[in-house]
Amino acid sequence: MAYWLVKTEPEVYSIDDLARDGSTDWTGVRNYQARNFLKEMSVSDKVLVYHSNAEPSGVAGLAKIVGKAKPDKTQFDPKSEYFDGKATKDDPRWFCPEVGFVKKFRRLLPLEELRRSKALAGLLLLQRGSRLSVIPVSEKHFKEILELGS
Repeated sequence: MAYWLVKTEPEVYSIDDLARDGSTDWTGVRNYQARNFLKEMSVSDKVLVYHSNAEPSGVAGLAKIVGKAKPDKTQFDPKSEYFDGKATKDDPRWFCPEVGFVKKFRRLLPLEELRRSKALAGLLLLQRGSRLSVIPVSEKHFKEILELGS
């Protein structure tokens, strides 16, 4: 089992939206390294859901992978902001796993609180210049964040 963190803007799709829907295809990722991480995800992997571009930004809850990555349909839709004219059905460029809701944390874990935690030293999210929307998380860091959120 692997552990991940995915970022989402809560105005676009929040942990509450995921709770309402039960699961969703994690579409719209348009960074090759993040795309490669999405393709590595396996069913049952655990996922921290992070609200970015929010006040405050922070980890909002827990999800899990319920379906392996498949071609992201938004790349083929000319009306979508995620349309990619170079992608074809025979040669897709972007992929999305299905993410399922597990739980909303009792409180949002703000980025500043995560930065202050010595136990989270080395967490990729906290490194300068870390802007990826999908990142791997070590088991140690995952368990620490889960404890903070429970």
